[in-house]
Amino acid sequence: MHTEMGHDIEKAASLLEAGELVAIPTETVYGLAANALNAKAVARIFEVKNRPHFDPLIVHLSAGSGPESPMSGMTSMGPCRDVAKAEDYLRRMLDPYVRDLPVWALKLARSFWPGPLTLVLPRKPVIPDIVTSGLDTVALRIPAHLATLELLARLPFPLAAPSANLFGRVSPTTAQHVVDQLGGKISYVLDGGPCGIGLESTIVGEVAGAPAILRLGGLRQEDIEAAIGNVAHAPSGAKPLAPGNLESHYAPSAPLYFDDLGYAQRGYAPGEVALLLYKKELAGVPADQQRVLSPLGDLNEAAQKLFAAMRELDALCAKRGLKAIFTQKFPDQGLGRAINDRLKRASAARVS
Repeated sequence: MHTEMGHDIEKAASLLEAGELVAIPTETVYGLAANALNAKAVARIFEVKNRPHFDPLIVHLSAGSGPESPMSGMTSMGPCRDVAKAEDYLRRMLDPYVRDLPVWALKLARSFWPGPLTLVLPRKPVIPDIVTSGLDTVALRIPAHLATLELLARLPFPLAAPSANLFGRVSPTTAQHVVDQLGGKISYVLDGGPCGIGLESTIVGEVAGAPAILRLGGLRQEDIEAAIGNVAHAPSGAKPLAPGNLESHYAPSAPLYFDDLGYAQRGYAPGEVALLLYKKELAGVPADQQRVLSPLGDLNEAAQKLFAAMRELDALCAKRGLKAIFTQKFPDQGLGRAINDRLKRASAARVS
C-alpha cells in the first residue's frame, strides 16, 4: 500500500467514511484515526500500531460549525465568553456518548476545549467496547487544529485516534514522522504541519469520586487546578484507566537513561552516547551528538521539540553505532512534569 501525504480534507473524510484509517494532525501529536463508532475500523488501529487491546483509545469530537457552536473556529485554549451557552452546547454534544457529566468535567471542557485536554467519563453503549478496552468509561477531547476541526465538522461520527506510531515508540509530531513508521500500512496522512504543542493531551478522570490527573500532558496541572481546585494523580497500572498510561512507553530503539548524565560511570565513552538536554550542551561529548531543547529555558519550547529530538538522536544512534541516549531531568513544574513523565516511560523500556 502506498502512503500519500496531502492537505485534502475531503479525501480524508471519504476514506474515513469508507472505514479506512487516516493519520490526522492535532496540536499535540499526529493521531491514527478511524470512525469511533465502527468497531471493525477501530480494530485496524490496533492491528496497524501493534497496540495491545487493553490500552483504550481517545475519541476526538467535533467542535461543531456555524452560529450554534460557541466553540466553532476556536483553536487555542481559553474559556468561551458565553458560559451558559457553552455549557448547554457541551451537554448536548456529549449526551450521545456519556451517561454523566460531572461539574468539574464541564468546567474543564468549557475552559480548555478545543485543546490538549482529554476527559474520561462514564460511557454510553454507542461507544464500542474495543474503543474503551472494555472499561465503563470513554476518553474524549476536542482537538485544537484547524484542519482536523474542519475534518470532524464534515463527518457524522467522532474519531478514535491514538498517536500515529508503532505502539510504544516515539510519538509523531510531523506528517513525515508518521510515514517513517506507518508508511505502507495506511493510505493517507492529512498533513497539518508540525504539531504546536508536541506532547499528548493531559487526561483527567475520576478516582474515588474526585477528579484526578490520569496522564500528564500538554495542559499544565497548574491550569487545571486554577479551574477546579487541587487534583490528585492516579498511579500507572498494567491495565490502564486512560490511554498512553503504561509504565513503558514512548521509547526510542536505542536504550535511554533518564535523569542520568553519568555515561562514563556506566562504561560509555563520549563518542558512544547521545545527549538530550534542557538549556545547554555538556562538555566532552561531540556537539552533533547532543540536542538542546530550549537554550532560553522555555518548557513550552522544550515540550514542542521533545519527540522530534528523540527521533533525531535515535536515528543518529543507528547511523553511527552510538550505544545509548542519556537525558537529564527537567524542572518539575509546568510542562516539565509531562516531559519527565515521557522520558521516564521511555527509559522503562531499557533493559538494565
